[in-house]
Parts: sequence; C-alpha cells; structure tokens
Amino acid sequence: MGAVNIMAIPDHEESLIRAFVAPHRREQFLRRLANPKTRAKILDQLAHFQDLDPRFAHQVPPDKRTAAAIYRVLKEKGAPDTCYVMGNSDLDGREVVLRGALERIVDASFGDFISCIPGKLGFFAGEYPDERYILER
Repeated sequence: MGAVNIMAIPDHEESLIRAFVAPHRREQFLRRLANPKTRAKILDQLAHFQDLDPRFAHQVPPDKRTAAAIYRVLKEKGAPDTCYVMGNSDLDGREVVLRGALERIVDASFGDFISCIPGKLGFFAGEYPDERYILER
C-alpha cells in the first residue's frame, strides 16, 4: 500500500468549506479535497450539492438569477473585483474577475463556488437554475 498524497488546500477553499458547508460534512469534504485522487470526485458532487449550511446560504429569487443581478448584490455586500473559483468550471482553482466568473457560471454551472471574501461572502451555483445561493456570514 502506498502513502496517500495530501496536498495543501488553498485558503479560499478551506474558508468556503468551513463557513458554508453543513457542519457534519466539513471535515470529510476537506479531507477529500486535499487528496488528489478524491478531489475530482468531490467536485463532481457539486452539481447536485445538498450540504450547504442553510443558516448562511440564501437562495437567489427567480427574478434575480442573472449574472448582473447577483453581481450587484455581491458588490453591495462588499465583494472585491476579483474572486476565487472552486468547482467544475474551467475556472477551478483560479482567482479571476468577479463579473466574468459570474457571467460564465450563473447560466451554465455544473457546481461551482465563488469566494469573494474568504469565509464571509460568496456564491454557489448548482446544476439547476434554482440552485443559486448567496453565501454570507
């Protein structure tokens, strides 16, 4: 049996998980993200992710599920111009411009987190249009 390779989890990712994933799932989620063999599997599960902490995940109303509307809300709450993306898009693991990330993710997500302010403010998009959440602590 070989040793399991463990990689460092970026601060944005750890902060997202610790702040916005249901408490009973956090440690398992972090362990799986840190293992290169299970990272892809856990990211694939984001398409139908059911483990957001409901205290801090606020579903976006149907009439506000556009990239422009979500951008305005996040900026009003103090989001900077850049953000960190974790998920199934090709933006995974990158710091990018918030507006551009939302334009790519809001209408075509297969499970993505956007971290605006680590552990304080973010966004989650699952595969279906009703799976759009502002994450705030």
